[in-house]
Amino acid sequence: QGQPVESGGGFVQTGDSLRLSCTASGRTFSSESVAWFRQAPGMDRLFVAFITSDGRNTDYAYSVKGRFTISRDNAKNTVFLQMNNLTPEDTAVYYCASGYSGRYRFRDSYSNWGQGTQVTVSS
Repeated sequence: QGQPVESGGGFVQTGDSLRLSCTASGRTFSSESVAWFRQAPGMDRLFVAFITSDGRNTDYAYSVKGRFTISRDNAKNTVFLQMNNLTPEDTAVYYCASGYSGRYRFRDSYSNWGQGTQVTVSS
């Protein structure tokens, strides 16, 4: 129900790693599936990764599969996105979304969005 808050973005070079965090107050966040989306300038907000409430099931966009790992610590009401081997194509504002209903890869399936955290990857 509450609005997620993202953190952990930054300015890195190609091949570097970052770990993003998404945290929300309240008990409901730990009972919800959560997704990461990203939006580059002039582009649509696109699906990146998804995790179920218990963390047992995940899914990734093809472009990040094998490089990014989504996980969660429900005791801390936090979802993580570990991003490895970053490239300039990963440069975007990364958003955490909850309140999922419908197709989990679809932006409009989510009702709760954070303000985003900027990830910039230089060559």
